Amino acid sequence: MGKIQVLSDLLASQVAAGEVVERPASVVKELVENSLDAGATQIAVLARRGGTALLRIVDNGVGMSREDALMCLQRHATSKLRSSADLAAILTKGFRGEALPSIASVSKFTLSTRETSALTGTRLVVEAGTIQEASDAGDAPGTSIEVRQLFYNVPARRKFLRSEDTEFSHIEQQVRIQALAHPETGFSLTRDERLLFHLPPHESLLGRIAGLAGRDLAERLLEVPRTTRGPITVSGFLGPAGLWRSNRALQFTFLNRRPVEGALFTQALRVGYGEALPRGQSPVAFLVIELDPSEVDVNVHPAKREVRFRNGLAVQAALSEIIALTLRGPRSEPSPAPAPAPPVPRWTPPPVQGALLPAAPLPALRHVWQGVPARPAPPSAPPAPDPALPAAPLNPPEAPPPPAPLPDPGFQVLGLLGSSYLILQSPEGLVLLDHRAAWERILYEEARQRSAAQPHPSQALLAPLTVTLSPREFDFLKPHLPTLRRWGLGLEEFGPNTVLIDSLPAFLKADGDLPALLSALLDDLRHANERSPLRRLDDSAIAAAVARQAARRQPPATLENAATLTARLMACDLPYCRPDGSPTLIQFSYQELARKFGRSSA
Repeated sequence: MGKIQVLSDLLASQVAAGEVVERPASVVKELVENSLDAGATQIAVLARRGGTALLRIVDNGVGMSREDALMCLQRHATSKLRSSADLAAILTKGFRGEALPSIASVSKFTLSTRETSALTGTRLVVEAGTIQEASDAGDAPGTSIEVRQLFYNVPARRKFLRSEDTEFSHIEQQVRIQALAHPETGFSLTRDERLLFHLPPHESLLGRIAGLAGRDLAERLLEVPRTTRGPITVSGFLGPAGLWRSNRALQFTFLNRRPVEGALFTQALRVGYGEALPRGQSPVAFLVIELDPSEVDVNVHPAKREVRFRNGLAVQAALSEIIALTLRGPRSEPSPAPAPAPPVPRWTPPPVQGALLPAAPLPALRHVWQGVPARPAPPSAPPAPDPALPAAPLNPPEAPPPPAPLPDPGFQVLGLLGSSYLILQSPEGLVLLDHRAAWERILYEEARQRSAAQPHPSQALLAPLTVTLSPREFDFLKPHLPTLRRWGLGLEEFGPNTVLIDSLPAFLKADGDLPALLSALLDDLRHANERSPLRRLDDSAIAAAVARQAARRQPPATLENAATLTARLMACDLPYCRPDGSPTLIQFSYQELARKFGRSSA
């Protein structure tokens, strides 16, 4: 007998099951996708003992005839493909025809189905891939599939399954993903005898997000209006700067309604968020991407989790651009008209509401609490310059045109909390603003808006100062000297491991301790370099480091200065976060305050 033999049908199906059916959640994914392809508007999923004892998926789709029901259990039987040309333009979820026979080969499998126009349906009982019974059934139109004792005949696979709780968590995640991809379809999930959720069909993705992730999260999301860039069209919702997670549990991308994963999408999100995303954090994202099916290959992974693009770089660049535009808000690009479905309300910067409080010394919180007014400035004395404002450069360039008047941010300044936070009131509730974080964002964006080729204005020191560094610090600093000089920091090599400082950027104050400032700046640059150790730091990283040092300022001394600082912050492209992604202000809505005090409403 020869050494090479053809596998039996059962063994071939079990081999295929090893690729398609990794765990109970894989079964749920394949069967739910079949229900969606069948046009179901209601899908019910039940799991017992983490899906190992029983999985039941019931839908109200088009159903199957007796002939099709028998045929669907044959390997490579599919209604989705007729020629190789169809493989290049797939829009359905399933297409290989391996799921049902693979699942049936490793379980005790029952299929009941009925077409809408048929008087009777079909019931098939399969065990280990062999049809045991085929009979008439009187079920409702649609399809019901029961998978019992998964992997009962493949004990080596069964022993690799995790606990019931772990396996069910994967099932729940899979149902949630499909529910997000298809908000127009109703979903329910039952664990043992307990109904976990019942989601009616919804007109909008935001409504489905609120049903699955909570209304509080949905209210904070930024809408991505349907936008076309390059080869793709994108819509959906993004978490604003300051809303992130330590994992990708709330990061979803759907390509032509198919849930997909891949480094391309992760990288596009990171590039789009830029400095608004701290290292080690993941954004909250629900993105719906549309692309010509001929430009993507969905047949590169047995479980269809990953895809391959004809021009992946163009897709990534376009997606990053759309994400960045959304985060910057309407200042960058006008948004299209809102969708007909009413969105879940969420907090946005309040509209202009006239002038803020008149100029007066800013009261500390203890004065507000004790009812003691702060001492007003003498009316005859000219207003003292705010030490928080940047000093004028000693060698300024040509006088720029007068700046445009700042828009009123709509916040009312109430007082100062400690030495770091401004207390503001908005129509939505209470706001705490970190004045140093605000200055950091303002100075960073002002620096970035200047031309990279134009030197930044600087102020000369009365006496140049030499600073000796460690060999490691000097080696790290040396490649970045030209960029630092362009930012207005006068640094020159001055002997072994020594630099000469003769000027500072106009907005940077040394407070008499230049060595300490340079050391802190080097620490910031090293920290930024950890994100991209294989390349030199770019202008953005250096600008962020310089701005961080420049933001070491005293809090505003008057209400007028506090209002000016707030208005300058809200005029920024990304006012809600510092260059490293941490927030500049925090909002406590009236609804949240009411909940804290146990009240039903504010």
